[in-house]
Amino acid sequence: MIDPKSPVQESQWVWSVAVDVVIFTLYRQDLRVYLVQRTDHPGFWSLPGGIVRADEALEQAAMRQMREQTTVEDVYLQQLFTYGDPQRDTRRRVISVAYFALIAADRIKSDHPDDHRAWHSVYELPPLAFDHARMVHDALTRLRYKIEYSAAAFELMPDTFTLRELQAAYMIILNDSTLDKANFRKKIHDARIVEPVNRYQKTGGRPARLYRFRKDAKLESKARRFFP
Repeated sequence: MIDPKSPVQESQWVWSVAVDVVIFTLYRQDLRVYLVQRTDHPGFWSLPGGIVRADEALEQAAMRQMREQTTVEDVYLQQLFTYGDPQRDTRRRVISVAYFALIAADRIKSDHPDDHRAWHSVYELPPLAFDHARMVHDALTRLRYKIEYSAAAFELMPDTFTLRELQAAYMIILNDSTLDKANFRKKIHDARIVEPVNRYQKTGGRPARLYRFRKDAKLESKARRFFP
């Protein structure tokens, strides 16, 4: 039987709970994730995160990281997984609850905040510390799954967009350039999640109609699978 008052045994029960946030945005025809360069692991980057304070809930801690890193509030945020491998952090025992967030690029003040914080392509990641490469992979898998049955991708779009821009976003996220234009537009229209606005975007040819996400449409709906 373990004696919790034993100094040696007590140390085995001491650990920290952290949150890490996988923040995605679409920028310059690429899906990017926000990373912070490590000072304690030269050459390595990591997701924004930190230890949960004693007086805050997990989601509050995740939102605090969002505000501190991007100055953006009121974003799409969902819990991803809990990572608890005993060796995930060699400095001490840390259990991390990961979240993923979606931010439209036009809400971000700077695409390169400074030399130690930057947006990186999810398809060309630098060396990541701890198990953060797995977190990014898991978050990308979750995002791809969600946009197949929900309108989560709209959280990455500006307020208005063309259907061509929306299709391009799906192809970037899915890493699939074979989405059929006619089929894509039919599914979007049938889902009744977009509505036209009385404005057009100039193109090299015929002006393109602008659309926006319908406010009365459900962001999450398993009633219809959009893609493939």
